[in-house]
Amino acid sequence: MRQLGNTDLKRLHRDWARRSTGKVALLLDGVSSPYNIGSIVRTAAAFRVEHVYLASGAASPGSARAAKTAMGTERYLSWSHFERGPEAADAAREDGFSVVGLELADQAVPLFHLSAGPDVCLALGHEDHGLSPATLAACDAVAFIPQLGRVGSLNVAAAAAIGIFELRRREWSGAWAL
Repeated sequence: MRQLGNTDLKRLHRDWARRSTGKVALLLDGVSSPYNIGSIVRTAAAFRVEHVYLASGAASPGSARAAKTAMGTERYLSWSHFERGPEAADAAREDGFSVVGLELADQAVPLFHLSAGPDVCLALGHEDHGLSPATLAACDAVAFIPQLGRVGSLNVAAAAAIGIFELRRREWSGAWAL
């Protein structure tokens, strides 16, 4: 076994890209840490996220600190800014996405039980407070990531990575809705 070289990596990524017809977007509601934004952007670029909707003072992917963490991958994404999360959710719906909050909430379903179509905008909230109540109410559905340990929540960048991957995994396995 050997690591893949550049040509083999390109072939591998092209093969998976052909299997990916659904669209994924992100709504970042008040995610203020440029380091978290940079990490999310790098993951988003790796999984072909269509657009990032930034709301409630979310840090810009173009800021110097976010771009440093993103390692230049912000050039592969488009983003827009909104005053509030519900406005961003409305814009995502106008662009053809269903809006799914990723939040520890009383009526949330486990992410792997989520019933959603191929075009999903995953909404994530502030590092400490999560989604604002108004943004949470603006979501079409809400899911959570089951956790087993003694820690009650994940870093927003880690949660975004898990959420984006799960959406793509469901697409690749044909599991759009359970």
